[in-house]
Amino acid sequence: MGTIAAALAADDPLPLLGMGSALLAGFDDRPSLGPPSEPTLPPRNEVVQTFFDVPLVETSALLAAIAGLAGDDMLRHRVRREIGSRGHALPRWLLALDEAEPADGVFEMRHVLGDGDTIAIGVRLPGGREFCAAVYIDHNLGTLVKDAYVVPGGLPELLDLMRTTADDPDTTLTDLDPADARARITEALELTAITFPPIETDTWPACRPLVEWAVGLLPAGGTGYVRPEWTDDDKQALTERFFASPFGAGLDDADRRGLLESLLWFGTDYGPGDPLRWSPVAVEILLADWIPRKIVADVPYLAQAPDLLRAFIGFSHAERGIRGELTDETLAAVDEYEPEYQATIRTPRPQGPAALLAAMGALDPEGPWPPADDVLGTYDPRVDLAEAVGGHRSLEDLDGDPLPDEPFNWDLVPEDIRHRVGKVLDLVDRCCTEVLDVELRTASRRLLARVAATDPELFLRRSRAEGTAAAVCWIVATANHLFRDRRLAVKQLTAWFGIAGSPSAPAKALLQAIGVDPDGYAYGDGHLGSPDYLTGDHRARMVAVRDRYQR
Repeated sequence: MGTIAAALAADDPLPLLGMGSALLAGFDDRPSLGPPSEPTLPPRNEVVQTFFDVPLVETSALLAAIAGLAGDDMLRHRVRREIGSRGHALPRWLLALDEAEPADGVFEMRHVLGDGDTIAIGVRLPGGREFCAAVYIDHNLGTLVKDAYVVPGGLPELLDLMRTTADDPDTTLTDLDPADARARITEALELTAITFPPIETDTWPACRPLVEWAVGLLPAGGTGYVRPEWTDDDKQALTERFFASPFGAGLDDADRRGLLESLLWFGTDYGPGDPLRWSPVAVEILLADWIPRKIVADVPYLAQAPDLLRAFIGFSHAERGIRGELTDETLAAVDEYEPEYQATIRTPRPQGPAALLAAMGALDPEGPWPPADDVLGTYDPRVDLAEAVGGHRSLEDLDGDPLPDEPFNWDLVPEDIRHRVGKVLDLVDRCCTEVLDVELRTASRRLLARVAATDPELFLRRSRAEGTAAAVCWIVATANHLFRDRRLAVKQLTAWFGIAGSPSAPAKALLQAIGVDPDGYAYGDGHLGSPDYLTGDHRARMVAVRDRYQR
């Protein structure tokens, strides 16, 4: 109580908001990919109830902070009634957190090598007080939030601090569209939430609820990170330029072409997605972990990777015009990690699929490990693909033709629910037009018609059309891997419909209606058991996997 009283008396909102944020972070009950842990705290509602039971000004202050940040309308209304009945005098900025506004301007600090970005946003509380949040998004870890902190004052003061701290000719500080900032941070937060082991720093995840609340004040509708697209032709052209350059002179043989293909795989699919930007951190990941774990090959082949990497770093930095000092630092990282790399590739270790199974706990990380071919022999991706489209015959007949622009099939919909279905359909169509595309609109229409035909009772229940429409679009987007491939964020979808929470809850009844087990659907591959709901592009990728594995 003394700590809360001191925070309440401070001429700065952050101590009290920070306490509320840390408390909410401690009760984070979102699903985790890691093993279940022993509970260390009672349920959040039980702890919050104790603040209702002790009518002190300190508990009123903490209740107001928690209710303001939690995004729980029911809790917020309940807290307002409780504080009103107590008659405690609390600061206006605390009682009116829902009137807070984003400060003018959003800024992004980026380094030329692309390891990560820091996005700075500001919040203006009722009464004029301001604070800022800085969120570091690490691309080498998968474009997730690695750290964040909040500081009092306005954005100009934080920007001066960031400029002074960076003092680096290779770092730029630029304006960022607020809606894009919201989309980028939101996507990164979603990925952080399912990362195991969880990321912890001095300030993270204690400030997570406060950062999420601040980000939620920014306008919706922005664009998240768009990963650079490198086609096979692009990578082939890059390969030929390298081997034709002075950097690749004398290196053009089958082994090094195979290794360069792996370097391009790493450079395009991991980190910032640019195979021409190499940093010391990327070198460490590549040599200390990625190649020894991912690439199944003999020692003479793998031993050539560091020298090839040195040549390719020089070539890449020259193409991108990166300063020589940064190139020297990156090459020094190759020198630093090569001894460990050369020792590792000569040491027994799980590789390829065995490494993945060992990380999942399915194989003993200390060995023994079956040969990679044996592990692969136990897994046939065609089984998974067949499950997604309704069987092996459907998989054999699968093609990549785009779905037609197909009208809604009202013949499947009983008369007594057509009005309710029509409201859902209107929302689905508008969302697909503005957020998704024509093929996904056809898939959503097919799904909605099938649900209405198989379980019309669903549309006679009391439910919001927005929730049902969001669930339809979420199911189709999940089946086509839009969320998994980060082409769309769940919060972008829910923001369009103006709903809180994930659409996965209302989607359960829809999935059950079409005979799909909803358990695990959100965290799996979204198999609907039919190609009718899959876009041509998605089916074409499935066909490519099918044909490659058959060969």
